[in-house]
Amino acid sequence: MTRIGRSDLDVFPLALGGNVFGWTADRDTSFAVLDAFRDGGGDFIDTADVYSAWAPGNAGGESETLIGEWLASRRPENLVVATKVSQHPDFRGLGATNVRAAAEASLERLGVDAIDLYYAHFDDADTPLEETVAAFADLVRDGLVRYVAVSNYSAARIREWISLAQASGADLPVAVQPHYNLVHRTDVESDIVPVAKEYEMSLVPYYALASGFLTGKYRSPDATSGSPRAEGAAKLATPAGLALIDALEEVGDAHGVSIATTALAWLRSQPTVAAPIASASRVEQVADLLASASLELSPEDIARLSEASQPAQA
Repeated sequence: MTRIGRSDLDVFPLALGGNVFGWTADRDTSFAVLDAFRDGGGDFIDTADVYSAWAPGNAGGESETLIGEWLASRRPENLVVATKVSQHPDFRGLGATNVRAAAEASLERLGVDAIDLYYAHFDDADTPLEETVAAFADLVRDGLVRYVAVSNYSAARIREWISLAQASGADLPVAVQPHYNLVHRTDVESDIVPVAKEYEMSLVPYYALASGFLTGKYRSPDATSGSPRAEGAAKLATPAGLALIDALEEVGDAHGVSIATTALAWLRSQPTVAAPIASASRVEQVADLLASASLELSPEDIARLSEASQPAQA
């Protein structure tokens, strides 16, 4: 188990991404994936109020609704649910009124009394940061949210948020959710990790498997299924990217695990990372995700993968 920042949230060191629920995973599949994750020891689920408004026929909130139905059906104990605000079509931005309304809507969909970890999903340049910080503080004060977090914020804006929170006596963010994986490292490691270390925050990285590229599924620029996600992953199938996949495969084979498991274990081993986020649209994919939480790579393994990833970075 891993503690998230300065909080008392002690979680399984992998978060199950909820972006696919109600999109590429229907209700039955979503329930099966959630069951498999929980049965394997998982207790940390990450979603957002906007998931999956981009899918035809969806309005946003589908993922939260399915998770809420699953929670009501299964009643699991000690589960940590994280969600986010700012991108739902009905609740865009981080103005105080909007943040409150969005949190209340998320609580209703999830069917919980409080959101364990509530992220500002994307920075909102049109709203004074003081207003956003105060809005999140009010949610904590009123018991709607347990802990505050930020996603997709620059290091400078995280520092500004912290300064404002310290000045007003508000709770500081305990987690940062950046885009971070073996092929997207430089800005996170140079900018975000130092801030996280300084203020005892944890990283909960998304795109941990680089849209599927780090599963080894896409070994050719033409190996796509026609989806934007697949096309984005296949673009990483450069000579340097494929050399990274080969290194992941060799290290994984030595441990008897998959490429995906190895990539997630590397990410989990990085400074300040508490739990990478990875999603599964099929129940068969869950085992590889769970295995990453117990795979302990050697210092030599980590160094080899870090070196192999340097020329492969996008």
